[in-house]
Amino acid sequence: MDHSHHSHRPSTAGAKDTLAEKTLHGHQQAMPPAGHGEHGHDHHAMMIDDFRKRFWISLLLSIPVIIISPMVQDILGYQLDIPYAMYISLVLSTVIFFYGGWPFLTGLKAELKKGSPGMMTLIAIAITVAYVYSTAIVFGLAGMDFFWELATLIVIMLLGHWIEMKSVMGASRALELLVSMMPSEAHLIQEGETVNVRIDALKKGDLILVKPGEKVPADGLIVEGESYLNESMLTGESKPVQKSKEDKVIGGSINGNGSLKVTVQNTGAESYLNKVINLVQEAQKTKSETQNLADKAARWLTYVALFAGFGTFAVWLALGAELSFALERMVTVMVISCPHALGLAVPLVVAISTAISANNGLLIRNRTAFENSRKITTIIFDKTGTLTQGSHEVARVVSFAPEYPEKELLRLAAGIEQNSEHYISQGILKRVKAENIPIPASVSFNYLPGKGLEGEVEGKSVKVVGPNYLKEFQIPVPESNAEEEVETVVYVFINDTPIGYISLRDQLRPESAEAIRILKENGIKNLLLTGDNERVAKSVSDALKMDGFLANVLPHEKQEKIKELQAQGEFVAMTGDGVNDAPALAQADVGIAVGSGTDVAAETADIILVNSNPQDIASLVLFGKATYRKMIQNIIWATGYNVIALPLAAGVLYQQGIMVSPAIGAVLMSLSTVIVAINAQLLKKQMKH
Repeated sequence: MDHSHHSHRPSTAGAKDTLAEKTLHGHQQAMPPAGHGEHGHDHHAMMIDDFRKRFWISLLLSIPVIIISPMVQDILGYQLDIPYAMYISLVLSTVIFFYGGWPFLTGLKAELKKGSPGMMTLIAIAITVAYVYSTAIVFGLAGMDFFWELATLIVIMLLGHWIEMKSVMGASRALELLVSMMPSEAHLIQEGETVNVRIDALKKGDLILVKPGEKVPADGLIVEGESYLNESMLTGESKPVQKSKEDKVIGGSINGNGSLKVTVQNTGAESYLNKVINLVQEAQKTKSETQNLADKAARWLTYVALFAGFGTFAVWLALGAELSFALERMVTVMVISCPHALGLAVPLVVAISTAISANNGLLIRNRTAFENSRKITTIIFDKTGTLTQGSHEVARVVSFAPEYPEKELLRLAAGIEQNSEHYISQGILKRVKAENIPIPASVSFNYLPGKGLEGEVEGKSVKVVGPNYLKEFQIPVPESNAEEEVETVVYVFINDTPIGYISLRDQLRPESAEAIRILKENGIKNLLLTGDNERVAKSVSDALKMDGFLANVLPHEKQEKIKELQAQGEFVAMTGDGVNDAPALAQADVGIAVGSGTDVAAETADIILVNSNPQDIASLVLFGKATYRKMIQNIIWATGYNVIALPLAAGVLYQQGIMVSPAIGAVLMSLSTVIVAINAQLLKKQMKH
């Protein structure tokens, strides 16, 4: 049953049409049929599986290589006499090199094609040099093989990349979820009959039926029926919006308890939801270009390694050293310069910070954005569901008649309201249950379209009606002190006499004020952004002592507002919980979704707050700073180790009897990796919640 309490509100859909006129970044992409999702997600998952498989297989093959390596036997002081040991190592290492090293070899090709050598180039050069040199030793070149180096290098790099990819996974799921908001079928009305058709078969002008509780399959105009539609996921409007004949409906919104007949206006690429999808796609593309610091370090190390390696070789030859000695120096330099530690420096911190954050209710989806949270200068809060609870609760109960105290007023109203699913009814019933008031039975229940409900409770005629009813019958009531703009008011009549009113409003979250205070302490500006009116925005902003607010903002304008702030040099974080926030979340430098919101918001955001606690946003910024510090420390350590080890490996202090043998180089390398790992673990101390 539909149940309307408050005055009919003009649909905001008209204003949204401006979206259609804005050609969003030039082109539109047709929406994939519902249920088919995007392929990016599957591809990414396959890549992660691939790295995982390569890691485990390479690890298993590495164990025998390490055990029979002469170098490891020297270091650990044990002796194994295995026939054909070198050939066994060669065979296993060949598999490890080509199978485990394959992603790095192909990565080298891709990086050189782009003209920007990075981590992949560095790893590929080191493993190739180690492999070719070790193979030459098996076939007679004097020296010690590097097979175990090669194996451990590949295994650790695969692990680093696998960890990294897992933490980056998910960007493509955003669009799949947006697409899945559309139902897969629609009820098409043809010659009075209803036929179920696939949503992509709908054409402009088709007449469709939307049953109670269903999602609207396409943008359109209502030709018959009336209902309340929940558009909060799409427009951010906290109240379900009353819609009747001639009103527009948006595909993806959820129908209340009325049945609607709708003429289809926009399908596919034209639809409102699809435009939101395009906005998200564009913003995601532009954001992922942030380059990682470790890649830059890797690029420089590549140049250093090549230069130092060949330089070492040339210098020793020029000094008259044996070819095998000069080669060994060159290989040692090149293998040492490929830093295990650098490969793990960032992924380890990421994995640990991601895990710690998850335990504290922060899910990190986009690493770069999380690292960047230290730079945030302005945080924009969406109101509904972020700073507020997003559910309407009874704010005040006022009685005009002394014989009907507040509890009695609530009890009689609940007798009628129990027959409706409307959000006002739910709010009143919640309050009645909280106060343990028994709900009386009601008879001859009747729904007054657009006005309210009536029925009989304990022999009395009871009406619970909105302002529309008062206007229509010109019934005077005592002045209510409810804030009309912020609260929804319903009047209770007994035997046609008004005996009081109940008002409901969206409540502030208890933690909101503290969150705003911590942000201010840290010098971060905060603004409220909402689709609601000025008075609602001002009341929330003032109550929380915020820096300012922007009201009556439509979804696509949210993204514009963020762009404006970014143009002024602000580093902007956005928090929100609806599809309407998705483009803005994707546009912001850091997008933070509130967990109680929609899946889509969560998927376009970089960080998700599981507990919907705004205070977590403040913790996030502080933790982001700590994480970044750890990463920088690790990168400095990983590269600093090279600064010392490289010249020694090259034999700079050879005359003084100081020389890094390949074995010691390897030990140093492992040590540096362990230090980086321990430093990353120290991050756990930073997150005090």
